[in-house]
Amino acid sequence: MDVDAYMAERIPLLDAAIEARFVSLVEAPERLPENLLGAMRHLLFPGGKRLRPVFALAAAEAIGGPARAALPLAVAVEMIHTYSLIHDDLPCMDDDLVRRGRPTVHVAFGEATAVLAGDALLTEAFAVLAAAQVAGSTEDAQARLYAVGRLAVAAGAQGLVGGQIDDLAFEADASPDAVDSTERRARIDADGTGRARLASIHARKTAALFQASIVGGAALAGAAPDQLSGLEGFGLDVGIGFQIADDVLDANSEEAASILRFQGVDDARSGAEVLLDRALDRIEGWGEAAEPLRALARFAVRRRR
Repeated sequence: MDVDAYMAERIPLLDAAIEARFVSLVEAPERLPENLLGAMRHLLFPGGKRLRPVFALAAAEAIGGPARAALPLAVAVEMIHTYSLIHDDLPCMDDDLVRRGRPTVHVAFGEATAVLAGDALLTEAFAVLAAAQVAGSTEDAQARLYAVGRLAVAAGAQGLVGGQIDDLAFEADASPDAVDSTERRARIDADGTGRARLASIHARKTAALFQASIVGGAALAGAAPDQLSGLEGFGLDVGIGFQIADDVLDANSEEAASILRFQGVDDARSGAEVLLDRALDRIEGWGEAAEPLRALARFAVRRRR
């Protein structure tokens, strides 16, 4: 299927839902400071690929539900992803000046406002998901709680935050003051655990949010336990494959936590293909409804942009 056409249909649905949430914030009894609203919106509009939330919508469809069932989660996921980018760009972290073709939030609004805008997006994400209308059945309520809990774990110490902490430590070990790339590689793999450390970082910092998007979206559409189990592995494989694709696209950068510290581009791409094949095997036989999910997986792992 045409994955670009699919995303072109789904992204406006997501953007409209995000915009509606901001309208409700503007109309709230407690008026939000304009600079905070501006900082929160700065990277959301225009956004990036919107791949994580679109995966949530596709997962809902893959188990036979409507995409709209996963829309609250999709909005929450995009807010959390954007918060993570705002904080990643801060001087105390990656110290980046440009994101998505525009000044980073701390450059445009100041460092303190950037920190608070990230905090606001993170907490607002859970407000969106918790406030969404539930049909009223016990199963629906349980699915919503499952999605909230799954997303919290992915965003917290066990997931994105913990992965970021270890990523910073990894970068420190790979300090560019080493004589050459061989010396840097020796530093980060001094005890023979460098590759395992990197895999753990990628699983938590990148793949965890993909997993939460996919299993949460399916849960809100009524997925059965065996379907959720299959999608857990699917999300992990696709998320790590996505990160490998990122590493390959950034092959000429000085990024420390990259698979290319340990293997060449061709081997990295081969490894990503193995992950993709395993992911697709996990949803084999799911029928035509799962084709958008399969197409998104292929795009995430094989993309060249």
